[in-house]
Amino acid sequence: MGQFTFTDAPLAGMFSVEPAVHGDARGYFMETYSAQDFAAAGHALTFVQDNQSSSSRGVLRGLHFQKKNPQGKLVRVISGEVFDVGVDIRPGSVTFGRWFGMILSADNKKQLFVPEGFAHGFLVLSDTAEFQYKCTRFYDPTDEGGLRWNDPDIGVQWPHMRGAADTAAGEMEIVLSEKDKVQPTWEEFVKGNM
Repeated sequence: MGQFTFTDAPLAGMFSVEPAVHGDARGYFMETYSAQDFAAAGHALTFVQDNQSSSSRGVLRGLHFQKKNPQGKLVRVISGEVFDVGVDIRPGSVTFGRWFGMILSADNKKQLFVPEGFAHGFLVLSDTAEFQYKCTRFYDPTDEGGLRWNDPDIGVQWPHMRGAADTAAGEMEIVLSEKDKVQPTWEEFVKGNM
């Protein structure tokens, strides 16, 4: 017990997790998840699917969500560094429309829990990054939704960007999928869900 430090994020239901790392001259050992420790901290979660992706510098994946079967995600980086973001899209939530982001890296070993009812995305800051996440529900390709990554009404402050409004201007060239280039704006999302 006690292998994790849990810290609430400023958005309702979102929290970060810092594992206890046990190291010596040989390297290190850490637990990355324990159902009993999470439950003891008030975070009883059931995960049904694990995913992993690899991306290069400047790749931005997001902001994604599932519409009818929202996934909660416990995310971490096992190689490299990313800026990870969650946006509360739950109508009626006290933090509806707000975002929170933090750097996750192989070095800091931190994790972030992005609750069901959030849009999620990340930007790769290192040359490459391997990203892992546990999901509370199965992925359903027919249930996909998204938000525009640089929508000014959401206002995510992506690192290494200088005033990126409509284009990928700034210190880093942003690499997007064709789908993510045309995701709906926050205004369009709200009109369609209120």
